[in-house]
Amino acid sequence: MATLDGKPASGVAPAHTTTQVPDGEPDACRQAPAQVAERFSVDPGAGLSTGQVLERASVHGANRLSEPARRPEWLKFLDQFRNWLIIILLIAAVVAGAVGDIGDAVVITVVLQVNAVLGYWQERRAERSLEALRRMLVPTARVRRDGTEQVVEAQLLVPGDMVLLEAGDRVPADGRLTVAETVEVAEAALTGESQPVAKSVTAVDHPSTAPVPLAERTSMLFMNTALTRGRAEMIVTATGMRTELGAIAEALRTGSEPPSPLQVQLDSLGRRLAALSGAAVVAYALSALLRGESLSDIALRAVALAVAAIPEGLPAVLALTLALGVRRMAGRGAIVKRLASVEALGAATVVCSDKTGTLTLNEMTARTLWTAGRLYDVTGEGYGTAGALRVPGADDTSPTDDLGDAVLPFALCNDARLTGGGVIGDPTEAALVVLAAKAGVDADRLRTEVPRIGELPFDAATKYMATFHSAPDGRTRVHVKGAVDVLLGMCTDVLTEDGVRALDEGHRDEILAVTARFGSSGLRVLGAATALRDGTPSVFTTAALPGLTLVSIAGIADPPRPQARGAMALCRTAGVAVKMITGDHADTAAAIARELDIDGDVVTGADLDRMTGEQLAERIDDIGVFARVAPEHKVVIVRTLANRGHIVAMTGDGVNDAAALRAAHIGVAMGITGTDVAKEAADVVLTDDNFSTIVRAVREGRAIYANIVKFVRFQLATNIGAILTLLSASLAGLPSPLTAAQLLWVNIIMDGPPAMALAVDPARDDVMRRPPRDAGERILDAHRLFAIGRAGAVMATGTVTLLAVARSYVDADTALTMAFTTFVLFQLFNALSVRADDGPLLGRYQLRNRALWLCLTGVLAVQVAVVHLPWAHTVFGTVPLTVTQWALCLGTASTVLLAELVLRAVGGRGARRSGAR
Repeated sequence: MATLDGKPASGVAPAHTTTQVPDGEPDACRQAPAQVAERFSVDPGAGLSTGQVLERASVHGANRLSEPARRPEWLKFLDQFRNWLIIILLIAAVVAGAVGDIGDAVVITVVLQVNAVLGYWQERRAERSLEALRRMLVPTARVRRDGTEQVVEAQLLVPGDMVLLEAGDRVPADGRLTVAETVEVAEAALTGESQPVAKSVTAVDHPSTAPVPLAERTSMLFMNTALTRGRAEMIVTATGMRTELGAIAEALRTGSEPPSPLQVQLDSLGRRLAALSGAAVVAYALSALLRGESLSDIALRAVALAVAAIPEGLPAVLALTLALGVRRMAGRGAIVKRLASVEALGAATVVCSDKTGTLTLNEMTARTLWTAGRLYDVTGEGYGTAGALRVPGADDTSPTDDLGDAVLPFALCNDARLTGGGVIGDPTEAALVVLAAKAGVDADRLRTEVPRIGELPFDAATKYMATFHSAPDGRTRVHVKGAVDVLLGMCTDVLTEDGVRALDEGHRDEILAVTARFGSSGLRVLGAATALRDGTPSVFTTAALPGLTLVSIAGIADPPRPQARGAMALCRTAGVAVKMITGDHADTAAAIARELDIDGDVVTGADLDRMTGEQLAERIDDIGVFARVAPEHKVVIVRTLANRGHIVAMTGDGVNDAAALRAAHIGVAMGITGTDVAKEAADVVLTDDNFSTIVRAVREGRAIYANIVKFVRFQLATNIGAILTLLSASLAGLPSPLTAAQLLWVNIIMDGPPAMALAVDPARDDVMRRPPRDAGERILDAHRLFAIGRAGAVMATGTVTLLAVARSYVDADTALTMAFTTFVLFQLFNALSVRADDGPLLGRYQLRNRALWLCLTGVLAVQVAVVHLPWAHTVFGTVPLTVTQWALCLGTASTVLLAELVLRAVGGRGARRSGAR
């Protein structure tokens, strides 16, 4: 049994010495167990006394994660209204109600309430993340106190407690190992390491004076990791919020999410609409005063004008657009928790992806085998047994060599089992069972036919495992697998093309060269050896191992997902950079990056520790792989990218990813392998853990933003048109072309359905062949403002001109009805005009939105009813029109589309703007 520096487990430090207990021990892994025991004033053989436990509990508190500061629920709800667009719409609702537009007031109020409720629930995600962390904590722990073993509540642990653990137990706090018998720990949720980590009591000898990277603290155990093998005892060095898990909880509690690009742009849009509304009211009021109108009439018309300047339906259409995008993405494997995240994905310029399980299968797979001087490629991926071992360059019709003897030790010196696509046991051992199956060896059947009579379990110190089996002639067959360099020290022979031969220097050099080549390719390398011994030993010891024959070497890796390669190529075409961030080894990460064509330098967490913030900012765009990183490194990487103007999507599945998921503009968690903490911290959850799903979501996000641009242009053009129409008519001394009822009809009924139909416009075919839009690009940039103003001016000119001309030939009611109808019909042609920021307006694309054409047909039919049905005459002040008058209205309204066509033909805008897509 491994003990404190090889000394007896008792007598290290007086059990009742009262000293100041260190507040967390980041460097305890560098110290010998006896030193740590002395620092914590504990005798590992007896544990703490009851008095010590009570004293330390009063100083350090309970071993649990602290509760977040609770903000009053009503303040959370009011926070949802702290937005310029929302404030303007609230004012519009009040004003609309004051002037009698009850319908407008009700619609605006209902939409804003729905938006506030949705936002309120989103605010609780950080709290749920911490709650998920707390649910993961171990409820009880086995400890040694007052010289006896006890089971206590995990929250009662204090620094210095002796905790006893076995395979399958979860670690209840951070601690320094004092006993480690063949201990392996699954730390993937905390470090991203894909394989269980071997632990020992040996102090870590790290060359740097900086804190040892989390994944390399092999003498430490951490809260909420799990023992997969062996037995351990540890001294608790940190509890509660002082643990590594507590540091993540603190980052979640204090961290904040950056606003999505859409939220920033909507806030800017609100400010611009406020300025626009104010300018329109001032211009009208001044012109009316100059004409000598009464103050009461000016006030009423000014209020109506202000309401007309606000697109009341915009929040509703925006919510619909995002909700439909959420529904489409859910059908494609991405569950969106925050509506704004749908659009934010479309703006992503960088995707920071975890390696294990996202870019890779998270299923260890034998990729290559060397035996008898020949190299074989292993086809097939994951834990499925479909595949074969073939000489490189051979096709699938080539006969397969008999490699049963080469894989026999891998099958028998193995505890893993396959379970129909899944595995029970160590992932590396499972990969070897699959390798044996591809070579025609059924491990389960073979274990029954050749039962194990003894074993030497794998030990991190020896780096091998051995099993003993009865041979038919009464002898004992020994099978060993482990590190190749260790096996070479026990081998006297090697399997060659000419049979078993003595292991001379030439063979040894060949084997070491193969091992180095496998290792440089990022493969985990394991050798297999065997021997036949006379008789059956009474005790199975290492003495039976020398004199082995090395039969094969396997290279194992977690392979890239097949879909990931195509997704990477699409990202490059779309101008989206991909950076791998992983806790795994640099060589392994670099090998996967090469297979996926991820360009850039490879940097480790230790390298990051040596960089200043400025140095990292200068280099970060040229770095493709971040390996061996800690959770705090991931947050730094994400924030550095954001500070450089990138819109960052971050993927992850472990507790170690949670803080970075929150820090990113879009956090993407894995639905299958992801922890509850990661899922709660993320904005999007992938149901298939597949990187290609992220790329599909980026495409959807780009299409959604393009649709948002379309309906914002559409609705604002209508509002600008209404403002200019009312102002122009007033300045020309004409009667108002639009009554209050008609304005409401245009804003809600005639304007709303086409805008909603634009929300479901299909993506253009080239949407992923363009770079991401500039993160600072405004929804209403100069180009779009000009287009909106131009369309509004055409509407106003056409409507007012038709009114003025018609008054000379028909009665006033007919002229006003024609003006009202013309303004409504303008919206039909404007809906077609806004479907592209640039490029051709007419073509097959115009026929691809059935919902829009149905809406336009419906709008036209309803307008006909408003003009010709008797009941509508009273409500809207309309009169019937003749066919000729309808044709005149329709022809005038078409000028908004014709003007756009002419302008583009003359201007010859070649390059498309990023916002249209």
